Amino acid sequence: MAKPEAKMISVEVAYALPTDQMIIPLQIEEGCSLYQAVVQSGIADYYPEIDPETQPMGIFGKAVRNPKQQALREGERVELYRPLKVDPKQARANRAAKAKAGRAD
Repeated sequence: MAKPEAKMISVEVAYALPTDQMIIPLQIEEGCSLYQAVVQSGIADYYPEIDPETQPMGIFGKAVRNPKQQALREGERVELYRPLKVDPKQARANRAAKAKAGRAD
């Protein structure tokens, strides 16, 4: 008896730097995890700093705690996250201080 064909779904794997971004469209088997999609995409070949074992990732801006267990659905985009250079609270405080200094002139 032949094994039934696995259903394939379309997803994307995305990574962005301040000066560059890459979005890789991918056909994967239904039930594939975020981690598996990242490995299959080959994106680490383009960006050697990406380590799928430790890279924070999510779906459409929402972080996923365990990418090896989270299955993807049709049309979802896996996003690989970089560390923040400045804490968001500190960045807000810096902008407020700059605006206040500009008004004092």
